Amino acid sequence: MTLTFWEGVLVFVAGMLAGGINSVVGSGTLITFPVLLAVGYPPVVANVSNGMGLVFGSVSGAIGYRDHLVGQRPILLRLGAVATVGGACGAVLLLVLPPGAFEAIVPALIAVALVLVVLQPWLARKLADRQGDRHPHGGIALLAGTFVVGVYGGYFGAAQGILLMGVMGILLSESLQRVNAIKNVLAAVVNLASGIVFVFVADVAWLAVALIAVSSTIGGVLGAKVGKKLSPTVLRGVIVVVGTAAILQLLLK
Repeated sequence: MTLTFWEGVLVFVAGMLAGGINSVVGSGTLITFPVLLAVGYPPVVANVSNGMGLVFGSVSGAIGYRDHLVGQRPILLRLGAVATVGGACGAVLLLVLPPGAFEAIVPALIAVALVLVVLQPWLARKLADRQGDRHPHGGIALLAGTFVVGVYGGYFGAAQGILLMGVMGILLSESLQRVNAIKNVLAAVVNLASGIVFVFVADVAWLAVALIAVSSTIGGVLGAKVGKKLSPTVLRGVIVVVGTAAILQLLLK
């Protein structure tokens, strides 16, 4: 399908906002996905095209946070491999499962992630008391959590960043900003893995992909500049606000 000029502008603006939000916290899909539906794309086509377009925003956000990725290569390789498999599995599930299969549990998943983010300082202190029993890179629990979030991200993707922040914030001995940098890389990996699957077996709205790719790239750069200046407390507050808005939007739609 074709878009009118103003529909194209709307998708472009939504992509820029989503790229910025994803760079700081996540949930950008909750801006772009409804906009794609509003301009007339079918749900699955909108979901597929949205995820593919946002790959570029996640990459630009990760580049913007590159100073927080110093020394993170080993864990990026470990989690990136798991996230890739999860994203591909999620893409396959999108094509074979009923549309509402995962959507029913999305609000609950986001709520759990928000609780983890809020409690992260307290839980991190408790885990630090057992540092001898704690794996320096999160262990099997983090690999399993990353895989599950990757599956979810390949399937739908809304608030996958919040879910990743919740899981990694508890299991990694890293600052929230460094965790956010890892999150941007993993989100890009998940979207890229699912996008490769979609290119071969799904209908893709390439105009929408192009508009979101360009605009989310811009938004990702701008979002990284803002996000890196936020204190852990403020960043945690932003995550909670955006996550709560995401839950309300999903429940009330």
